[in-house]
Amino acid sequence: MRKKLLYLGLLAPLYGQDPLSLRDAVRVALSHNKSIEAAGAARQAAGARIQQAKSGWLPRLNYSESVTRGDNPVFVFGSLLTQHQFTERNFGIGALNRPHALNNFQSQLNLDQVIYDAGQARNAIRSAQLIERVSGEDGRRTQQDVIAGVVRTYYAVVLSGETLAAAKEAVRSAEADLKRAEAVRAAGMSTDADVLSIRVHLADVMEQQIRRVADLDVARATLNDVLGQPLETTYALTTALAPAGAADTSLEQYERQAVERRPEAREAKLATSLAETQTAAARSSLLPQVGLHAAIEQDRQQFAGRSGGNWLASVSVRWNLFNGFGDKARIDEARHLLRRSKAEATRAGSAIRLEVRRAWADLHAANQRIEVARAAVEEAQESLRITQNRYTAGLNNVTDLLRNETTVLEAKTRYFAAVNDQRVAAAMLEKAAGTLFPDSEVFN
Repeated sequence: MRKKLLYLGLLAPLYGQDPLSLRDAVRVALSHNKSIEAAGAARQAAGARIQQAKSGWLPRLNYSESVTRGDNPVFVFGSLLTQHQFTERNFGIGALNRPHALNNFQSQLNLDQVIYDAGQARNAIRSAQLIERVSGEDGRRTQQDVIAGVVRTYYAVVLSGETLAAAKEAVRSAEADLKRAEAVRAAGMSTDADVLSIRVHLADVMEQQIRRVADLDVARATLNDVLGQPLETTYALTTALAPAGAADTSLEQYERQAVERRPEAREAKLATSLAETQTAAARSSLLPQVGLHAAIEQDRQQFAGRSGGNWLASVSVRWNLFNGFGDKARIDEARHLLRRSKAEATRAGSAIRLEVRRAWADLHAANQRIEVARAAVEEAQESLRITQNRYTAGLNNVTDLLRNETTVLEAKTRYFAAVNDQRVAAAMLEKAAGTLFPDSEVFN
């Protein structure tokens, strides 16, 4: 009964931890990771630029209020006319040459409307829409980067826990070996050197256990950082570090998916379209533009006094005939940037396929390592069992015993590392193919 109460007491701290599967961890990260939030804000900003570009088709309406005082003859003469205050006495030579100072409070409402801009507004809208789509793909890439980071850090915590458990088991085994060596020495079948050697080995595996504890703490904090949670948050991770089943998708299918779905591939194509639109915008600067201007004006000598009103409307054509070859240089620049975008798109396709092949090779290498490491663990454990029995019987020396103890710990560490690499490589292959989403099969 006392042992049962002690066991429950050791497990009590774990009851306060929230269970967290790998799939749940991905959902938490997508909801709280600041990189996701930043990418969403960038896309919203890009969407706002579309409305800014569309405003080029809408009229500009401005209101202005000004006050001017002076005795300039032309100013006084014109102001009296616009104020509708001009009388016969203002025709006097003295009044025309040396008028008294006059106030003019002017209220003006101006309207400007583009009638034809040679496609500049259309190109601006098209550019803004392409930039928004680029931001969307950048958001997809950020999402996949975050998911990949969750996979790495989640399994890093699980791997640290497994290696810590292996280190603890190695400590228990070393402690048992120490008792066994002391018993053999007491029977006169060995010397103090054997006991001392095992104590040194025990100290070594205890040191490894201490390092594994520190590694586990750091791995947990790193996972919390990716999840967007406080670093001291504790979770009970429920997804075990177990080998995944082999995928039935071929390398050619992964490469085909990558070229079609990778955010980087889509961004490269959008960048080419954006460069083409900017080239068209640069060429449109050589064409004439037609605009409408209208104004309503009120002029008066006092702010709230009697006023005179007038209006004015005009249509204008502006044609940039020569500006020092600046337009030609901008067209040349846009053309070169278009050529660069096309070259980068081709380069991106090759780099994406190479990344898929590297992830594919990593996954298959990890699968093979798992089989080798699993067999090595079983053989190392059996060899250790035989050696321990033979050492107790005085048929093996302490060197063989310690070598087998070390071999078991190393074999288990390699096995867990191989499984971790396989699970991470499977996620990286999905990411390389552009298919790493919250509902991906790699989280099962």
